[in-house]
Amino acid sequence: MSDHSLSRRTFLGAAGSAVAAASAAPSDLLAAPYVRRSHPSHPVVIASSNGIRGVARAVELVLRGGDTLDAAVEGVKIQELDPSDTSVGYGGLPNEEGVVQLDASCMHGPSKRAGAVGALEGIKTPSEIARLVLKYTNHIMLVGKDAQRFAMSYGFQVEDLLTPQSRETWLRWRANRGPDDDWLPPEGNTPMGVRQTGTINMNVVAPNGDISSVTTTSGLAWKIPGRVGDSPIIGAGQYTDNDIGAAGSTGRGESNIMVCGGFLTVEHMRQGMHPKDAALATLRRVVAMTPPRLLDERGRPKFQLNFYAVNKKGEYGGAAITRSNFAVADERGARIEDTAVLYE
Repeated sequence: MSDHSLSRRTFLGAAGSAVAAASAAPSDLLAAPYVRRSHPSHPVVIASSNGIRGVARAVELVLRGGDTLDAAVEGVKIQELDPSDTSVGYGGLPNEEGVVQLDASCMHGPSKRAGAVGALEGIKTPSEIARLVLKYTNHIMLVGKDAQRFAMSYGFQVEDLLTPQSRETWLRWRANRGPDDDWLPPEGNTPMGVRQTGTINMNVVAPNGDISSVTTTSGLAWKIPGRVGDSPIIGAGQYTDNDIGAAGSTGRGESNIMVCGGFLTVEHMRQGMHPKDAALATLRRVVAMTPPRLLDERGRPKFQLNFYAVNKKGEYGGAAITRSNFAVADERGARIEDTAVLYE
């Protein structure tokens, strides 16, 4: 072969350099005229109604260029650290033995990764531990004492999560379990009312279309020790597909697990449904999967369940079995909006 001939390796290298140079050309060198594209998505954060402060914080972070998962965690941490919110984190209502056990899960759309913790004791912010599982392990879920040890290995301190308020509420419940038991109620307290559930789910869409979701809870009040609901279950308590959207839930966790509600809602959006309609469709599936003992005389669930959903465009919606509301924040600020309802 002569000196003027190109070897195969030289030819391919030259071709590759040309392609790379072409692809690196700035957009302003394109032939005029052309249309400059605006943001592909409307940045928005939605959550259960107890997340009104959290959605404001999260949307502020993503509008400043923050990662969607970090924004979601910072948002839900406001409630996890608030002892007056007895549904999550510090001050959450305990199990039947008076022990606070926390659950949380998260998904990061851009990296297609997830993390979760279940029955975690002594750590105020389980959302942060779920994120650590996502970032630093090849697993998805850690539970119980081992989840606690994992948190301690990253410098988290074990603390008593039972506040005076949540302890008193637990004592009142214990004293009123049955008329013939041996427990007396604390002085000056009235019998317990409806059994309490509570959670915070948060879903975030950034200006560039990236999506993440987080759900965190102290679970069903007075639960059997070790009970884990839907919140730490990927595909139930929350689910994210960065090409489609995200969805999560609050309310009766067992009913959500039965339909994989977070995943199902995202799949409805994949088929072209608006987030609100996708959430309603999932609730209809919940009703179809509900055993008769949990339905009233009209065939309607005796429990409440809420779904919150966003798509990649930044469209959003919430739906519940009966009247409810949810928190939303975007460039117009934070506000509370009504959900769509399955039954008025």
